[in-house]
Amino acid sequence: MHLPAIPRWVKIGDAAAFTGTTPRAIRHYHAIGLLAEPERGADNRRRYGYDDMIRLLWIRKMADAGIPLDDIRTAFAGAIDIEQSLARLEESLTAKAAAIEHRRTAVRRLRESGNPLGLLSPLVTGRLRHVPPGALRPSDLDTLLVTERVFGPLGAAVQADRFIVLATQPDLRAEDDRLAEAEAALDDSVSPDDPRVDTLAIQRCAHETALDSAIEDAGLEEAYDDLFEQYDETADEDESETTMSASEAIGKMPYDFSPARIRYEERALELLHAQQHGDTPHRPTDQPSTASTDNADDIG
Repeated sequence: MHLPAIPRWVKIGDAAAFTGTTPRAIRHYHAIGLLAEPERGADNRRRYGYDDMIRLLWIRKMADAGIPLDDIRTAFAGAIDIEQSLARLEESLTAKAAAIEHRRTAVRRLRESGNPLGLLSPLVTGRLRHVPPGALRPSDLDTLLVTERVFGPLGAAVQADRFIVLATQPDLRAEDDRLAEAEAALDDSVSPDDPRVDTLAIQRCAHETALDSAIEDAGLEEAYDDLFEQYDETADEDESETTMSASEAIGKMPYDFSPARIRYEERALELLHAQQHGDTPHRPTDQPSTASTDNADDIG
């Protein structure tokens, strides 16, 4: 039986074909010192022998395993123990596997929910799982998205109670819509000292108080202990890639508020803080002691 012709040397194209790589990759191995330049024939083309092919096969196996070319080169040179590179590689693969699983979970939640709510953290989606389909508005989800970025999953999960109540109580939703329309009318044509700003802030404070009462009446606060426990269990999974303080995050989120709108937001916070702590809120001296609700309606 005659054997097929067995070459003593092969050209770069044959070397690439046999080892499952490309001529370009082999030239790169030469350039970085991973594979020594072979002798050239009379036609000035590279000629690869048995040892070269063995080296190329090992390079291919190690590269396929994910070992960086620099580590392969230093390992061949005996400068490092390949075990060190493998340990680093395993850590990297573990992190990548966790990232892939995180994405799979997000996709699964998105498919189950059928709307962008599934892209928020499990803490938030779990909190809203019993809300009737279609009851959450896109603007509700937008607000939760921003809150999750600023205050984290726990902050957004607590805020979700607000949207549970709004989704199930039409009167509160109607008042919330009225206030939102009035707030939007606080544009640059309105002075921050306009009495209507304080009037609207008072109405917002009353509305938030009503929402808090509705949340309490619905028994939603009773589940907070379980919510906090879930957060402790999933805190590492829900951490964002980029972390920053709440004040830093707020300072990076544009809202295009007018000076009147900013004063309104500040005033509403003052009133809510005073009410929660039993203080008497400071009332600007240039504003009437009794606000007229009709003035706030005029803004909308």
